[in-house]
Amino acid sequence: MNFETVKFLARKIMEAGEVPLIWGHFGVGKTDLAREIAEETGRELIILVISQMEPGDLLGLPVKDPNSKKTVFLPPDWWPENGNSLVLIDEMNRAHKSIRNAINQLLVDRRIHNHVLPKGTWIMASANPPDEEYDQVELITDPAFLSRFFHLVLTPDKDEWVRWARKNGIDEGVVSFIERFPEFLTEFRRVSMKFEPKPSPRSWFKLSKVLLRMTDEEIKEYGYILASSIVGPEVARVFIDTMVSQFELPSIEELLLEGKDSAFQKLLKLDRVVLNSFILRLNRYMENMDEDLDPKKVADNIVKLSDVLPRDVFFSIIRNLKFVADEFNSRIARLILEELSMNPKIVELSTGKIKGWIENI
Repeated sequence: MNFETVKFLARKIMEAGEVPLIWGHFGVGKTDLAREIAEETGRELIILVISQMEPGDLLGLPVKDPNSKKTVFLPPDWWPENGNSLVLIDEMNRAHKSIRNAINQLLVDRRIHNHVLPKGTWIMASANPPDEEYDQVELITDPAFLSRFFHLVLTPDKDEWVRWARKNGIDEGVVSFIERFPEFLTEFRRVSMKFEPKPSPRSWFKLSKVLLRMTDEEIKEYGYILASSIVGPEVARVFIDTMVSQFELPSIEELLLEGKDSAFQKLLKLDRVVLNSFILRLNRYMENMDEDLDPKKVADNIVKLSDVLPRDVFFSIIRNLKFVADEFNSRIARLILEELSMNPKIVELSTGKIKGWIENI
């Protein structure tokens, strides 16, 4: 994602009370991005370089409360004085686990120990990619921790950098060189986070909070990127295509269980991108089919799909059904495949392949 896209989405995410985590190589502008958002919104920017901090730097110093005779913690010197602040948690990947545990409380409860963030405080985080280019205490793999964030990848864009450079008085010789040879703007071309966001009740809740602050046009332009950052790209494609598609998508039940002709006709109207998203939904449904379904009825309706789907798409459904039978040990998937193996039309289309699959189950 380029700078402006990440800035737009990060701001929307923080307006909804959630936290963006900006991934990018050194020097691509992660801190500048936070600084620009703070300036544009009139907020104080507080930068926490947590790789250089110890738990005491986050918690503050313990003192004895003269009234209760209990130990309390004084606020650390960086603690926001009001809600008109943006806290940037920098170098997340370099911090020790004990620091990240303290940060986790800040993300979950918006507090650290007895210090509660002022209402309205925004939080943003940044990190370098988890690869051999950077020193890291340990790889961040905890899905519960990572699910607290919207994950946005910032990559340099030549045109954006040139505009920024001229605006900020960068030597024209340097600017002209980058215009001619954009491949030398940075040696890095790819950012790998070594994990993929997954859907969960928490991630859907967080995504919903941000989407409610976006217009229909903004969702059409940025919705897929936003959803990918917290539920993963495959699920995001299905979700956004369902939201913005101009065609009404049939339900899986209308196709597989009821066999409605109108549902099959709807598939003929879908472009390939939306159709692929729908097939992903169909395959997910098959992975969780009720064992009490009528296998012959489902098989007959799958046969009807061969009349409205491209052959490669149709057989991807059959292959997934075989996968479900093998890997999930699904009785209903096996019974459906047995019905399909005896259907003359499917046998003719598959040149006997399905019968061979059944024999190997």
